Amino acid sequence: MHSSTRPTFFQVLRRAALPAAAMLVAMPHASAQTAVANNAPGAGSAGSASGLPGINGLTTPTGVPLACLILPERVAEIGSAVIGVVEAMEVERGDSVKKGQVLVRLRAEVERAGQDVARSRAQSEAELRGTVAARELAQIKLDRSRVLKDQNFVSTQAVEQAEAELKVAHERVGQARDVLRTLAQEVSMSDAQTSQRTLRSPFDGVVIERYANPGERFEDKPLLKVAMIQNLKVEVVAPTSLFGSMRIGQQLNVQPELPGAAARPARIAQIDRVLDPASNTFRMRLELPNADGGLPAGLRCKVEVGPRDAQSASAPPKAQPTR
Repeated sequence: MHSSTRPTFFQVLRRAALPAAAMLVAMPHASAQTAVANNAPGAGSAGSASGLPGINGLTTPTGVPLACLILPERVAEIGSAVIGVVEAMEVERGDSVKKGQVLVRLRAEVERAGQDVARSRAQSEAELRGTVAARELAQIKLDRSRVLKDQNFVSTQAVEQAEAELKVAHERVGQARDVLRTLAQEVSMSDAQTSQRTLRSPFDGVVIERYANPGERFEDKPLLKVAMIQNLKVEVVAPTSLFGSMRIGQQLNVQPELPGAAARPARIAQIDRVLDPASNTFRMRLELPNADGGLPAGLRCKVEVGPRDAQSASAPPKAQPTR
């Protein structure tokens, strides 16, 4: 028994693009010109009856637009780096979030208690003040021993012993300062451990999935899914006959399959350098601005590429006359 697999959206797009690729390959040159002529303004063609505006008023030579899919620019599944129990969910599915906004809080009583202890120890300078006082006393003792040595009241050995005690006092002061620096680093580490219990949004976006509720324990699974929709990406599957005529930065019109949605301009951002020999197609990625958030992601769409655009994309730029 063979298990059935669900096709990916790229496979669906390629299947939709196969008729267009086959028509482009099978269509004679004269027929292609006839199709273009029929699609000219005022000619009244099947391509114009589709209701999808083409680039510069033209459609593809076959009259079949390219299938595409509108996706979020970025999607992130928000998970915890540590094992924990959900204390509070600060957002709901469909909420708009900003970068750095708190999404989930995990229980962190132990971490906060350790943080308070570390901060209290780092702020205590009693040991340092004690070592500084001992060093000052050792310095006074050494000065007195030297005066008494000049008056022949103490031996040289007593002076040397006082000098050694002063050196020990200096080392203890340095050691106390090192301890305080280490305690400050422990505070930073404790702060980092506590911050891991608070999950924040990595970018501006929309919460599209919520997997957790307060009281649930999580280890490896994500808690939320956030998508960036201020900018969208359009995945297009095109026949190989168009390869070479498309250029990075070229602008195409994208018609979303959404009632009342108008066509929007999108810029070609990426063109695959490896073709798919099975379907005789290649993939392109377009950037579609969506600053107002009016266009939802996850829509199917159509992209129409006219012959005039293909020729202008492949033609070299004209030289400007010199004055």
